[in-house]
Amino acid sequence: MEVKDFDFYLPEELIAQTPLKDRTASRLMVLDKNNGEINHRTFSDVIDYLDEGDCLVLNDTKVLPARLYGIKEDTGANIEFLLLKQIENNEWETLVKPAKRVRKGTVVTFGDGRLKGICKEELDHGGRVIEFEFQGIFHEILESLGEMPLPPYITEQLEDKERYQTVFAKHRGSAAAPTAGLHFSEALLEAIAAKGVHIVYITLHVGLGTFRPVSVEDIAEHEMHAEFYQMTAETAERLNDVKKSGKKIVTVGTTSTRTLETIAHANNGLFKESSGWTSIFIYPGFEFKAINGLITNFHLPKSTLIMLVSALAGREHTLHAYEEAVKERYRFFSFGDAMLIK
Repeated sequence: MEVKDFDFYLPEELIAQTPLKDRTASRLMVLDKNNGEINHRTFSDVIDYLDEGDCLVLNDTKVLPARLYGIKEDTGANIEFLLLKQIENNEWETLVKPAKRVRKGTVVTFGDGRLKGICKEELDHGGRVIEFEFQGIFHEILESLGEMPLPPYITEQLEDKERYQTVFAKHRGSAAAPTAGLHFSEALLEAIAAKGVHIVYITLHVGLGTFRPVSVEDIAEHEMHAEFYQMTAETAERLNDVKKSGKKIVTVGTTSTRTLETIAHANNGLFKESSGWTSIFIYPGFEFKAINGLITNFHLPKSTLIMLVSALAGREHTLHAYEEAVKERYRFFSFGDAMLIK
């Protein structure tokens, strides 16, 4: 299959720039993966598609305010940093702009010297390994100096940075939000649990690879960037029980899906307590061993995310649903509307 097989027409004005005030007020397209049938609902109606004994799986990663603006110590030049992942201790893999101004040994200061970064290594595509020096607690300094790293297709400033976090965000480490989870409020989660639906959490720290375009023609040649995941013994036990009972496992987001499928493929279709790095690439032809349904947002043309959706719902059903979404003026991407594949 080629990347062009996952292209579709998307008017730029359908890219949502700001979140809705009410998280649950987004529109919800319900797509039957077996016959391609489509229904148009409101996100709060998602509860109607979850039955007692089913399991809803959420990613509780928390987005770091990972965009930092600093000044090059020797020249005063302005430098922008994006923290991608912690390597060890105070060393981080970062993305730097303009990268040509930051060579090995370059020192950059942030926030009147409260934070200092020294370039230790130059990587490809503007990547740099930076060692940070500071007094106090790094994450507290980051909270006060950093900005939320909104995706490149969002051009408006975010008034409330908590709207780029899920209400259940817990473990810091993501460079981007698991955006399907943004639609849930605490009240909706309580109502779902009261219906007898099990709610469990996994952690996958989303890397910026999620925004990188596929640069090869044959999708089988594309390599995914590795992302860190974790599943507790309690979550694994619950998922195994639900699977054994024949009830549905519904993941919220492509990140939860990739985590469950990584673990299930490594354990003959079962789940177990585990953590590690996954670079699983899910596209049509993939054999799902973990999930029955998926709640997700509407994704970029030719992206790995629409390929994952196509693997679950079928390419033709998916592209037809996306055509319908454009026709019905659904909002796309991070702050946009949602789709339930059942």
